[in-house]
Amino acid sequence: MGKRKSSSKPMGPKRADPLPTTFTCLFCNHEKSVTVKLDKKAGVGQLDCRICGQKFQCAVNYLSAAVDVYGEWVDAADAVAKEDNAEAGYGGNTRTAGSGRAAGGRSAVNDNDDDDRRSYDGDGIVADDDEY
Repeated sequence: MGKRKSSSKPMGPKRADPLPTTFTCLFCNHEKSVTVKLDKKAGVGQLDCRICGQKFQCAVNYLSAAVDVYGEWVDAADAVAKEDNAEAGYGGNTRTAGSGRAAGGRSAVNDNDDDDRRSYDGDGIVADDDEY
């Protein structure tokens, strides 16, 4: 006679890893140089970089974590960058929906070509004349 098969006990819930409190700086790109401190009683989250000295402060609530303060810093930095680009008259190539084709069905990129070649000869690209 053999032994009875023992029943295994169910596994408990997995322990969640804690959220980070140190991050990469957006301005100097040093990893783990930005520390976040939360003062939930005062409702303030403070963020500062040890390397470049960049500081940020925002309002927090009782549910906020360090990741939330870092996310608000990223959003604020993006908003400032967009605002600076708008003030500087950014002349980059921004496309809107449907602007890929010009009138007449020709591509907007090839409209300014003097000769009707359909190849791209960008800066620093030399055409290869050898046939293979």
